[in-house]
Amino acid sequence: MKIAIYPGSFDPVTNGHLNIIRRAANIFDKLIVCVMVNASKHPMFSLEERTELLSRVTRDLANVEVDYADELLATYAKRRGGCVIVKGLRATSDFENEFQMALINHKINPSLDTMFLTSEHQYMYLSSSTVKELAGYGVELRDFLPEEIIPDVKQRIQNMK
Repeated sequence: MKIAIYPGSFDPVTNGHLNIIRRAANIFDKLIVCVMVNASKHPMFSLEERTELLSRVTRDLANVEVDYADELLATYAKRRGGCVIVKGLRATSDFENEFQMALINHKINPSLDTMFLTSEHQYMYLSSSTVKELAGYGVELRDFLPEEIIPDVKQRIQNMK
């Protein structure tokens, strides 16, 4: 069984993330979407909340599992039996950092490869940070977020004011 892991902070999960998840789920036998701890970020949602939001928007995908981890990605992949890391690329600016991380992950776990999926054109500009900023200004979010989680994002933004 080919197991892939799609890591990220997913704060919150966007339509761009969901597009990568759906495409990767069609390629691999099992896709683990893993919410990773990133010490340099200050998330709007807790690890558990992000995991729940992801579970909600992927419940129709039978071969997708949602998990979270606070360990090195290469270590997590080895523990979970993952052979491929899936990374979405929005622009060439994403590539340099992601390429460096792919090399490091492969050095730590030589049986681990990285597959880059380019974002579809309608998601090239989309990031969780941008969505949070737009939500703060009351912009309609249907083009940016899965509909199931829009109320959660709006409520969290409201609570932060």
